Parts: sequence; C-alpha cells; structure tokens
Amino acid sequence: MASITEKRLSLHKSVEVQKHQNEALKSQMADLQHLANIGTVTHMIAHEMNNLLTPLKSYAAFALDNPDDRALSEKALKKVVKNCGRVSKIMESMLVLVSEETEKKIKVRLIDLVEEIFTCLCRDFTKDGITVEIRIPDDMTVCVIPVQIQQVLMNLILNARDAMLPGGGVLTIRASETADSVLIEVSDTGEGISPADLENIFETFYTTKTDKNCPAEYSGAGIGLAFCKMIIDRHKGRISVESETGNGSTFKIVLPKTTIG
Repeated sequence: MASITEKRLSLHKSVEVQKHQNEALKSQMADLQHLANIGTVTHMIAHEMNNLLTPLKSYAAFALDNPDDRALSEKALKKVVKNCGRVSKIMESMLVLVSEETEKKIKVRLIDLVEEIFTCLCRDFTKDGITVEIRIPDDMTVCVIPVQIQQVLMNLILNARDAMLPGGGVLTIRASETADSVLIEVSDTGEGISPADLENIFETFYTTKTDKNCPAEYSGAGIGLAFCKMIIDRHKGRISVESETGNGSTFKIVLPKTTIG
C-alpha cells in the first residue's frame, strides 16, 4: 500500500515539474516571438525607407549636378522638401500600424493617391520601355489611411516594374466598384510568378528576387508583399494575386467602402 502511495506522490511531483517546465518554455517562446516581431518590423521599416529615400537622393543629385540651372535646381529641391514631408507622414503611419493603434481613415479620390505616387518616383518608367496605363474613374473614392494605401500601391508598382526589366512592357492600374467595395488591380506584362511561389508570395521574408549569379542587383528582402498584406488586413480588405509564368501578374485589392476603424 505504501509503495502505491509513494508512486502516486512521485507521479504527481513529476507532473508538477513538467507543468512548470512547460510554463517556462511558453514564457521563453513569448519572449522570442516578441524579439522576432521587433526584427520583422525593423526590416519592414528599413525596406520602406529605402523605397522612399532612393528618389530623394536622385532629386538632390539633380540639384547638385546643375548648380547653374536655377529653375531645375529649385524644382528638384521643392520635390525633396515635399517628399520629406511625405516620408515623415509615412513613418508616423507605419509606427501606428506596427503598434496596433488605430489611425483614422478618410475618404479620398483614388486617382489622386495613384498620381501622387508617380510624382514621388524619380525615374520615368518610359525610360525603361514601360508604358503606364491608369484606368481609374475621376470620381471614385476610397475610405482609407492614405499614406498606408499609397505604400501598398508603391510596392506593387515597383515590383511590376522590376518584373518587366530589362525588356519593358505595360503597367496597368485599374479600379472598379460595387455597392459595398472597391477593386484595385495592378497588372504587368512581365515574366510572371511560378505556381510554387504563388503559394508563399505574401509570407514574410519570402522572395522571388534572387539570382545567385548577381545577388546584389536582384536579391529581395521578402518584406514588401508581407507589409502590403498587413496594411490591407488592417483596412478589413483582401489582397490576392493571379499570375502565369511568362504571362505577367495581376495583384487585386478589395477595400470596403464603409468606414471601419
């Protein structure tokens, strides 16, 4: 009888030890997840900053390279000042996004958001043999956090451009609406995405921009599309992609018309 009691006590003690060890492991996992989240957010911010600072550097270089052309220098510097203000707004919005705070959505014309993106991109797409077609009704509006949706569209536009280099092609941005939602499509005539990549395209750190023969030029961080999905999810919308190898890609964003959050 005593032996049975001792075994039960031993078993109970073992269960308690396992329970404490399990709780300790859960705590460690939570700490590690927090650190991983910090790393991901840092990488995302660095990725977006690179997209924003590249044209700023080019505008400043224009001004420095043409000191005698006052009109050109003034135009370039005005763009630098305007874009610096936009960078500041975007960084504020990103910090709100990653801290899970709520930022107020406002109703804006979609065409204005798209056209402003192209004013921030220094290089003219036609220089790369890319034709840009924008098919958005002038009166179409969306209820969004403007700078966040602009970052999503900028990522998709830059990805589309990369997909069509160096041969060129057609970039099409179109939009349509139903009674309760707005559909935005960003299409390119590039090389397309393989079926295997399509399954993972929105995962953090997953990238198709890797070329072992020239990693510096073609490698990607795998952050842009994950960041896009995060923003669209926060807007209670959906983002998806349709693509075939050799036949280009179309990214689709569906946003609700109603104000949420």
